[in-house]
Amino acid sequence: MQEINKYDVLLLDAANTIIHKPDLWKSFLTVLKKHKIIVDELELRQKHKLLSEIIHFPDRTSGEFYKIFNYELLLSLGIIGTNQLLNDIFNSCSYLAWQPFEDSFILNNLNIKKVIASNFNSSIKSKLINIFGDKMFDAVIGSEEEGIGKPDIKFYMRILEILNVKPDRILYVGDSLKLDIIPAQAIGIDAWLIDRDKNFTHFNKRIDSLKDLERLI
Repeated sequence: MQEINKYDVLLLDAANTIIHKPDLWKSFLTVLKKHKIIVDELELRQKHKLLSEIIHFPDRTSGEFYKIFNYELLLSLGIIGTNQLLNDIFNSCSYLAWQPFEDSFILNNLNIKKVIASNFNSSIKSKLINIFGDKMFDAVIGSEEEGIGKPDIKFYMRILEILNVKPDRILYVGDSLKLDIIPAQAIGIDAWLIDRDKNFTHFNKRIDSLKDLERLI
């Protein structure tokens, strides 16, 4: 007897949920080392994640935005960023390739409609096709194309309108409490936090691998 899914749609954030830039940390740490600064990678990742919850990323980032972000990131580590250090970080860490997380292979095994909801520019569709092929996702809903984005509730209401599905029939996974989980839960979507580095251990609806989607669905 075929199992029936609890949900009609698996809704997924993109950046840092199913795709990431794995070379970012190595590049960042290499620049710091050249400036005679040694930082633990896990601490860097944690501070970067927490700061990302506070500072809003625009759909289209810029050199000026990253200089501001990285200055604050360095401050969180007790480092005062000089113009030279900030320029070196930007030049080393910009335009790195997006790649799938290792656990994203599980998406191939899930017999459910899969949709992306992302704060990203219009290139997100082609990026995902290049990484996963053109059959993985049934729809890609991006903030730039919609003219509205996370954490605005209207973005999530727009998703319900596009998909024509009730919120309690959606399982949503994202990596940000502020951008993903709180607004999605506010309109009745069953939202779960993907927290691979265990930054938010006091939040109870969290998973540390996409492999957990098999049991949730």
